[in-house]
Amino acid sequence: MTGEHSDRIAASFAKQAMMQTLGARLVETGQGRVVIEAPILPLATQQQGHGHAALSFALGDTAAGYAALTMLPEDAEVVTAEIKINLTAPARGQRLRATGQVVKPGRRLVVVTAEVVAIDGDHEKLVAVMQGTMVPVPA
Repeated sequence: MTGEHSDRIAASFAKQAMMQTLGARLVETGQGRVVIEAPILPLATQQQGHGHAALSFALGDTAAGYAALTMLPEDAEVVTAEIKINLTAPARGQRLRATGQVVKPGRRLVVVTAEVVAIDGDHEKLVAVMQGTMVPVPA
């Protein structure tokens, strides 16, 4: 993992049992941007064998939340107030990559987006786009 915020984000990410269960890992952190990847494990598939929408949602929400956290002071954490997802294609492949980005930082609200792509060999396909609002809270 790379980026100026990597220690802070990595320490928080390590506390997330959900991300551990999904086999997720931090790939990149930067000012207003975080990338997370996870394999599409059998425990996270739907009835047709594709990655479940909940997997896409969890990865996108987490990447967007950590992107927001990179814009906040050290004594802050962040929680999701709301987030919308548009599923654009089935999540087929070996893994998903979620890229969260800050659209507008603020002291009370941080507007974020995330894109989730499915990776199948050398091929990447957009499977979800998300937009939401994160709320800074005391750490």
